[in-house]
Amino acid sequence: MKRRQLISFDWALKRLLRSKANFDILEGFLSELFRDDVRILEVLESESNQESRDDKFNRVDLKVKNGRDEIIIIELQYEREWDYLQRLLYGTAKAITEHMTEGKPYANVVKIISISILYFDLGRGSDYIYVGNTTFKGMHTHEELGLDEGQKALFQRSSVAAIFPEYYLIKVKNFDDVARDTLDEWIYFLKNADIRENFTARGLDKAKEKLDILRLPGAERKAYERYQDDLHDQASFVLSTYGAGKWEGRQEGRQEGEAAILLRLLHRKFGEMPEQVIEKVVEARSELIEQWSENILFANSLEEVFAS
Repeated sequence: MKRRQLISFDWALKRLLRSKANFDILEGFLSELFRDDVRILEVLESESNQESRDDKFNRVDLKVKNGRDEIIIIELQYEREWDYLQRLLYGTAKAITEHMTEGKPYANVVKIISISILYFDLGRGSDYIYVGNTTFKGMHTHEELGLDEGQKALFQRSSVAAIFPEYYLIKVKNFDDVARDTLDEWIYFLKNADIRENFTARGLDKAKEKLDILRLPGAERKAYERYQDDLHDQASFVLSTYGAGKWEGRQEGRQEGEAAILLRLLHRKFGEMPEQVIEKVVEARSELIEQWSENILFANSLEEVFAS
């Protein structure tokens, strides 16, 4: 396998792309995704200020202006956790309230667009980009609820969906590495941390220049290498620790990721797991795994994790 020469996008998003000097990279990505001209006005405070590699959130909030001079808040985030849809809902709701000025009318609620770069399997579906928004349809007529002319003028929006948050889910693992257009060129980079010579998408020329691993200062390069090693350890943890045959047999008929992630988190915080704990996690229902995953945040012992 060819050694990667470019920094992976998830690392760059957390450590490098929040700098104004690198806005041109993100502007290129957003412009290709929206098929519009996007200009970043500022990076807003967000959970991505955290530096631990065990961060619960990895998000950059951007205030941008599009080609129609509309001001929009963009949540650009990546994550590897299994309860992601619930976090997505929480994140957009929080972003709306954070950026709503006290005393202003609801007509001033900011438009939120959430973009998720997913390095794991989320739900079922073979596409690699999913777009979601909110619409209202008549129970009897099935017609879509629209805005009247007064509302269009007040909200400066043409449809109900344009008022509510929008979601872009980019499932990079589903991409087949065939770049059919300039947006696909970006998806190829997100997946492979590589930019081919014939790529012409906006922002990729700057990414190729500024995200070269060899340009990193020594300490930063070592931190990046540790980060990559950690991701590899996470991917192989369950198989290497508990055995592929045993894992597959016990997980037949259910999603494997939930228990795998919980075991990894337990191992990271408490060390080697007793056999009875492994049995308990692998055979547990999804609701229990969700509760135990939340308990880990505050637990000081295995007993506290599994306390009801």
